[in-house]
Amino acid sequence: MTETVNWSLEGKVAIVTGAAPGGIGETYARTLAAAGAAVVCADVRDDGAQKVAADLEEAGLQALGAGVDITDPESVEALTRATVERFGGIDILVNNAALMATLHRGPVLECAYDHWKLAMDVNLNGAYLMTRSVVPHMRERGGGRIVNQTSGGAFPAATLYGITKIALVGLTTTLARDLGPSRITVNAIAPGLVESEAGKALVPEGSAFREAMKRVVAMQAFAAPEELAGPLLLLTAPAGNWITGQVLHVDGGWILRP
Repeated sequence: MTETVNWSLEGKVAIVTGAAPGGIGETYARTLAAAGAAVVCADVRDDGAQKVAADLEEAGLQALGAGVDITDPESVEALTRATVERFGGIDILVNNAALMATLHRGPVLECAYDHWKLAMDVNLNGAYLMTRSVVPHMRERGGGRIVNQTSGGAFPAATLYGITKIALVGLTTTLARDLGPSRITVNAIAPGLVESEAGKALVPEGSAFREAMKRVVAMQAFAAPEELAGPLLLLTAPAGNWITGQVLHVDGGWILRP
């Protein structure tokens, strides 16, 4: 008899960065909490993180809101300590926080170096610092799940944002090899064009780019953040135990564009 596929996260503890209202991180936090995990909603906007956590708690779910600057090692360590003190450990990390709409979009050599460093600090180094901080706690619990948020815009990388996100793919595959013996899986989700607040700012209604995407994307050019909930659950639940070092493209076929 085939065993029932296990999608439950009961007893697990998750951290989601970039979890303030209006973004993909909020959807990720709600997804993990609904599956049974205790979720730490973390964001540089502390009030936003607190709002999402309060909404989850009001719904009878376990959550904690916390401010964090993922570019600051001390802030990251404080977040990890607060998580362990509140919930007893860490099983899941979703590195979702990133800069996108505010980044330089022109030729990369015309980007100010300070802006380049900021983009790398948030989009790449932040995921590294968060991972480095939580891994010892995952090892204590016999394993864990790390999901990095990359982007369809990294395939191929044609902007500063794309460069940071393809670098995150390299971090994903490297960590998957390094952490595999500890039963810690490391994967990435590469969304297409998502109708989050940042996505709408980047590709507003009526823009030429939006219309062009409708012509070249195989199935559906734009989607709500909720379309990423299932892929996240696959990479964090017991059902996905044997998946590591992968990039899951969730983009309506944008990766197939000519």
